[in-house]
Amino acid sequence: MHVLSLFATIVLTSSEIHAGDAQAAERGKQALLGTAFNPPAWSAQAYRHALPANGAPRLGDPQYTAAFMNRYGLHPAPYPNGDYPMGLRSAPGLLTKGMATDCLLCHGGSILGQSYVGLGNASLDIQALFEDLAVADGRSPKLPFAFGNVRGTSEAGAMAVFLLSWREPNLRMRKSSLDLGLRDDLCEDPPAWWLLKKKKTMYHTGGGHARSVRALMQFMLSPLTLPTTFGKYESTFADVQAYILSLEPPKYPFPIDLSLAKQGEQVFAQTCARCHGTYGPNWTYPNKIVPIDVIGTDPNRLGGISREFERYYSQSWFGHEKKGWFADDFPARSAAGYQAPPLDGVWATAPYFHNGSVPTVYDVLHSKARPALYTRSFRTDSTAYDPVKVGWKFEPVPSESSPPLTPYERRKIYDTRLPGRHNSGHTFGDDLSESDRWAVIEYLKTL
Repeated sequence: MHVLSLFATIVLTSSEIHAGDAQAAERGKQALLGTAFNPPAWSAQAYRHALPANGAPRLGDPQYTAAFMNRYGLHPAPYPNGDYPMGLRSAPGLLTKGMATDCLLCHGGSILGQSYVGLGNASLDIQALFEDLAVADGRSPKLPFAFGNVRGTSEAGAMAVFLLSWREPNLRMRKSSLDLGLRDDLCEDPPAWWLLKKKKTMYHTGGGHARSVRALMQFMLSPLTLPTTFGKYESTFADVQAYILSLEPPKYPFPIDLSLAKQGEQVFAQTCARCHGTYGPNWTYPNKIVPIDVIGTDPNRLGGISREFERYYSQSWFGHEKKGWFADDFPARSAAGYQAPPLDGVWATAPYFHNGSVPTVYDVLHSKARPALYTRSFRTDSTAYDPVKVGWKFEPVPSESSPPLTPYERRKIYDTRLPGRHNSGHTFGDDLSESDRWAVIEYLKTL
């Protein structure tokens, strides 16, 4: 009877925890998709007048909205968001409402014309967005550093370093910024949020703890955000984290050759699983950081976050999330390489590598086929997607352009010769036969 009672208690407690997680995830979803956590960065009028040459400045005009999203690489919000695309939202200011950014500017993407919360935005030109909206508000377009050097990526690490450099460890504003080693040549491709549930660490180098709630709040470090605001929303972001951990990847929508995929699974198990894990009901994931001299991909992101920043972050409010007997906080971590990510939904997460330098899965598995200098449409409909090589269709471009391109047009070209953008490394697929390579690709469609 005691055993039965204990078993019943365990079952009931597990059910309550599961139900609690589901309730927290729903609360987190409502909070993330319906709350302005940042103060407005621009007036509402800036959105109306960011594209004055469009000829349709009236807010809500579908023609203007489509042109706005196309220019900056934004996508329709798959949730109620007024007239704004995903990543922008109405926010209360001191006197009137304005327009603010949220997490989904970078972490809300589109594939085959469908918007998804948690899919990295592979189309975003964050540099143009901030420059143009500043001009539309009558301000200088000059930014304190490069927000983005190539379309579809951002300098997220630089943003974290810059914003924290203006804060005391208790998050009060400083009169002058600290030198925390800011670099804006890291060229980061945002990973899919649904991968976080398998990971013990986050960021490309594994530099943060995957269960840190406070780490998710770094985007709130606007100079207008009061220190007390972070404590106010910490429990809310615990729910947001539960929502992120509940996300699932979209399924591959095209036919799959299951016989070929079965062959590919066997090849994958022999050549890829030791770093990327296994899949199915009894999945495994090793949470492996691959040393840079083994993986060989561009080193800028690895060395681009300074030890000074890591120490300062660990001393700050962000690094002191948990209190306990064994000082079990969530400090920043130094790493020696890049984390081999889980591959759930990999078909939807092109381009590949931490810097988005490789447009298709085929090119990941065949390093000699990778384009050195290329562009793509930055659309996300079916005409832009390559279901054979699995990724984005692209076009090679000549090394020199005549006449010279504008910065906006230049950011559409991925030049793998530049620091932070190298497409070298991860040559493990080069040893595969062509038939095995295609079999692995077919298998990856099933994940």
